Amino acid sequence: MTSALLLWALAAALVVFAASTLALRSYNRFAARARGPDSHALPRTGPETPLDSLLAPLEAAHPGSTGLAPLIDPKDAFAARSLSARAAARSLDLIYYIWSTDTSGWLLMNDLMQAADRGVRVRLLLDDVNVQGFDLAFLGLTSHPNIEVRLFNPIRNRGHWLRRGMEFALGVSRFNRRMHGKIWIADNRIAILGGRNIGDTYFGAPGTGARLSQDVDLLLAGPLVEQASTAFDRYWNLGLSLPLLTLWPGLPVNNRRFRRRLARNAASPLARSFHQQATVDRGPAELLTKPLRWTADARLLTDPPEKALGHRTEPWLLDGIAKVLSGATRSLRMTTPYFVPGAPGLSLLTTLARRGVHVEVLTNSLATTDIFAIHAAYSHYRHPLLASGARLYEFAPPRRRLARRDLLHAKVFLIDDDQALVGSHNFDLRSALINIEFGLLFREPRTVADLAALFDRQTQPDQAFAVTLEAGRLHWNIVEDGRKGPERAEPEAWLHRRIAAAVIARLPHGWL
Repeated sequence: MTSALLLWALAAALVVFAASTLALRSYNRFAARARGPDSHALPRTGPETPLDSLLAPLEAAHPGSTGLAPLIDPKDAFAARSLSARAAARSLDLIYYIWSTDTSGWLLMNDLMQAADRGVRVRLLLDDVNVQGFDLAFLGLTSHPNIEVRLFNPIRNRGHWLRRGMEFALGVSRFNRRMHGKIWIADNRIAILGGRNIGDTYFGAPGTGARLSQDVDLLLAGPLVEQASTAFDRYWNLGLSLPLLTLWPGLPVNNRRFRRRLARNAASPLARSFHQQATVDRGPAELLTKPLRWTADARLLTDPPEKALGHRTEPWLLDGIAKVLSGATRSLRMTTPYFVPGAPGLSLLTTLARRGVHVEVLTNSLATTDIFAIHAAYSHYRHPLLASGARLYEFAPPRRRLARRDLLHAKVFLIDDDQALVGSHNFDLRSALINIEFGLLFREPRTVADLAALFDRQTQPDQAFAVTLEAGRLHWNIVEDGRKGPERAEPEAWLHRRIAAAVIARLPHGWL
């Protein structure tokens, strides 16, 4: 009986392997036919654009240096994108993991359409996972002759859930690799890089019911913008980035209907109110150039496109991060919403802590996290991290917005309070080994000080639980109603979250 079951299992495995191999070959042939022509960032030539006139004198005054400004306030982050799109006269090159069709998403989509109407070339690369089900909105956008939307590593079967599910199941190892980087480049002159996707939760649009995802972006000017454009071209021209139109062959797109829908959403009272709040009395000069601080010590870190194929022909972002963090001599303060360091990451942090480096980690609590399976995986690292002398904080600000807490979404690493790394990368295994990520490593005293002050605010007792290890047991130091409350396991989390996290945490986790 056992032998028969083994034979059946082996036969089933062979069938699945053969089907997966055929599916992969079929997809590769399709992708080779469907991929669009290569294109590249437009050079800073031709008639001077408004962004050229704003930034060229500043770059000339700071040759070889990078202009930086942190975008911490969510409305500033929205306004920087909207105003740069409205000032663009040459090109907009954008990469995003999520682009929601909500208030801020429609507003920025409208900015892209208006830019395209002025003759601006728009290239938008979106990760496919969060586009599925919203194809029609982006098909309407890409129907404009000056706009092209491509999807990163997309599912071929769009309209039928069963075929789509089978395609994913047969190619799960490939489809698991996602474009998690976020970048916004206007006229090859200015770039916005960081952790924010496009959506109300990232920009604090009012009245939508979305809780705020507290995040950090960086505004960039100078030669690193052209480096970012070169990186964009590598992803855009990768054979896994396919034009959205090729995934819907023959589908008629009613451009007039889409424009009416776009105008209706962008002109709604909520949208107009939010846009006015974010941009009132501010133009591109006030928001995009005056805050810039110039430094000669800044470096763009990106994963190579080959990472999406599982190839390691050149260093990945994790290699650069590990080198920078291991060089800390006094302090390391990390903000990461998802913290699953794996054995190598844990070894790095505990080695630093035992060496006398002041290591502090801020991540989401079970009460705030949006993915409690990741929180369950993270729970295995609390004891060894605290035992090494490191400090651990779990984000849990007071409830607001229909009793929902804000979510921590920023990814910021501060090294010796002298150097900072900001980007899209979490300190987890997905970012390290699977996803495509971007980051900026820099030294600029005022910007580093701003980020250090943000860390200090977010780790205050009324914003985060300080987790400690006492007599071998975890304790959460909490504040309730302005007073110190009792210490208890996974405080202020709903019962179903505690149960689910506890069950998941007890599953085999040798891969973590």
